[in-house]
Amino acid sequence: MKLGKVSVIALLVVVVLAGCSLNNNKDQIQSEGSDNGKKTVVEIFNPKAETKAQMEALIEQFESENKNIDIVLTTVGAGQNGMSALAAKFASKEEPALFILPGRAIAVNYKDYLLDVSDMESAKQAIDGTLQGAMIDGAPYGIPLNIEGFGWMINKEIFQAAGVDPETVTTYDKFVEAVKKIDSQKESLGLNAVFAFVGDDGGFASQYSNHFTAPEFDNDLNVTYEADQLNWKYGDRMKEYTDLINQYNVQPIVSLDYSTAVEELFANNKVAILSQGNWIVPTLDSIDPTFSKEKLGILPFFVDSDSEGYISAGPSWFWFVNKQKDEQTVEASKKFLDWMYTSDFGKEQILSSFKYIPAHKGYNIEGIEDPVSKEIYQMLEAGKTRVWVFNQYPDGFYSNMHGEFQKYLAGNITWDQFIEITKNDFTKLSSR
Repeated sequence: MKLGKVSVIALLVVVVLAGCSLNNNKDQIQSEGSDNGKKTVVEIFNPKAETKAQMEALIEQFESENKNIDIVLTTVGAGQNGMSALAAKFASKEEPALFILPGRAIAVNYKDYLLDVSDMESAKQAIDGTLQGAMIDGAPYGIPLNIEGFGWMINKEIFQAAGVDPETVTTYDKFVEAVKKIDSQKESLGLNAVFAFVGDDGGFASQYSNHFTAPEFDNDLNVTYEADQLNWKYGDRMKEYTDLINQYNVQPIVSLDYSTAVEELFANNKVAILSQGNWIVPTLDSIDPTFSKEKLGILPFFVDSDSEGYISAGPSWFWFVNKQKDEQTVEASKKFLDWMYTSDFGKEQILSSFKYIPAHKGYNIEGIEDPVSKEIYQMLEAGKTRVWVFNQYPDGFYSNMHGEFQKYLAGNITWDQFIEITKNDFTKLSSR
């Protein structure tokens, strides 16, 4: 998941704390004039601690093929705020050559450091539309890390045990029928509830809203980013889905957290449906190694059409090249990224080691191990997805919206009040 627009000032509040806990796979970065001789040193800042081992293996192979380049990996430890740690690096004048950001909403704060990546092979091979999230003033500045897709993640075994074939859920009404049919057999199926919607986390409420705001903003990140109004054109359908969830959800919904929903309930066959994405696959498989291959499925949302559904999918993070480094370092940084996403070894690692859904063309999708991730990739290529517009909401909007969403779920405000409050908030925050 991704963040909204964040100011550099806000990020620097935690500079001191974040700067104290970085993990390096080298003792220190050596400059060009050091004992490193003629090697070009490229420091990579990686805020995704779960990929540290994979990155180290990738770097080892790259260095074996490029003896004149030395890659230094800095990985933020698990549980730390990656964006704050990156701000600490820049504040201390230790700017990395390559770094990862969620996209334009934060990247604009680093604009003076960013390289236009138009001429890079990894940009040319990116799937159509995947560069948009890191475009500034019409130019691409980021290489997509991977693809993440989200919709209704379902337990197919529970559906089938309830006599519901997921393949037949092709309209909004059929989705409602499936929910009610599963609920009617809740006890015999051993379920706590049909849904486990994560109501305590604003990030997931924001992702959920994406299904209803993307069509209003023409499924376009640029339109969303420039918007100063949110009219909730599809607010009625959002209310219908929300009321359905709340009626058949594990309660209290407003305090249900991610770990309980995914690890305790869904992974243990206690609920049938989550509003989540393919990022839950590693967690599910760590609990039940057969889950993603045998049980997991995905269903779309029916928003602007009762009979044509979409999931949301797109890059969740982007790589950026620091153009203020010397020419040799910039070229070495570009070479590493192009190699990572277009070489045979890099592509194999993206699929088998990182277990990513690739954001680039030329991949053998048979190498995508879990069926849902493969389906998301195919739907993306077929144009059956909506983009991650919620990343372009005004800074502060999604956390404010979550508070009002929780009030509605708890019955403390009406839906009309939710709509009016959040519409006004969107406009106010857009004008800052």
